[in-house]
Amino acid sequence: MNFEKLVLTSEWDKTFPKSEKVDHKKVTFHNRYGITLAADMYVPKKANGKLSAIAVCGPFGAVKEQAAGLYAQTMAEHGFLTLAFDPSFTGESGGEHRYMASPDINTEDFQAAVDFLSLHENVDPEKIGIIGICGWGGLALNAAALDTRIKATVASTMYDMTRVNANGYFDGENTEEQRFEKKKALNAQRLADYKSGSYTLGGGVVDPLPEDAPFFVKDYYDYYKTDRGYHKRSLNSNGGWNVIGCMSFMNQPILKYSNEIRSAVLIMHGEKAHSCYFSKDAYANMIKDNPYADNKELFIIPDAVHTDLYDGGGKDAIPFDKLAQFFEEHLK
Repeated sequence: MNFEKLVLTSEWDKTFPKSEKVDHKKVTFHNRYGITLAADMYVPKKANGKLSAIAVCGPFGAVKEQAAGLYAQTMAEHGFLTLAFDPSFTGESGGEHRYMASPDINTEDFQAAVDFLSLHENVDPEKIGIIGICGWGGLALNAAALDTRIKATVASTMYDMTRVNANGYFDGENTEEQRFEKKKALNAQRLADYKSGSYTLGGGVVDPLPEDAPFFVKDYYDYYKTDRGYHKRSLNSNGGWNVIGCMSFMNQPILKYSNEIRSAVLIMHGEKAHSCYFSKDAYANMIKDNPYADNKELFIIPDAVHTDLYDGGGKDAIPFDKLAQFFEEHLK
């Protein structure tokens, strides 16, 4: 099989400091669609034998140099071999055309990371978990429902991207008429893009920030558009997804079989996050009529907003010790 060769950056270009407790290197792997994915691997220094491993991705529209890398590096400090990867069509990963998203391919990206880790010489293939942040939290649950090799899953400050695309924020556009108008506009955009021979970007986080912007938009701006979290390859920090990039999420619900997940799941969310309803509803749906509900947990973090779980929000909001305990318990 022939796969795309990627040219990866060699310098440390993360939004967080480099840890002296772990070794870091760039790696690549491929998914079943033949797309080559770029990742940062973090390994505890002086690690011996086969380790438990964790693949990390998200937030939706971010890159591995942002929140995913912070999670991966910190979990490596706790003794895990970790992999923070860029999804297909984004960041340093391959795939054309750029800035597209797919509930299928992006779930496959997680499974491809599990493929890579399962065959790595320093990994115990029976001890693999995943972490999905923001929109990748929902995709992580979808991967957990599909991939029996995943023994433990964390969904952090999650979005259900199918729900928000189909129903709008806070389910404020949840009528057939509203969906029809959105689909009509997206299909018109498809023709415009086809005629022009290029895809129109939808725009990342709004900049400059309007004075009357809702809090959650200000929250995103504070992370993606400032030194706190800006990265040159991040879609949210720059031009965003293609206008039609997330179209297929509208009618492909990814949490359909979440109540058939047998493996352990921790869903965590900030109490004051605009998106907290996604986690509360996802947890309720996951445990409903699920005979394997005892290893599922919803953990609400007091006073935290959405992006506090990207980088701690300056108040150490991410409960890394709890994550380490969760994975240690369920990857044994």
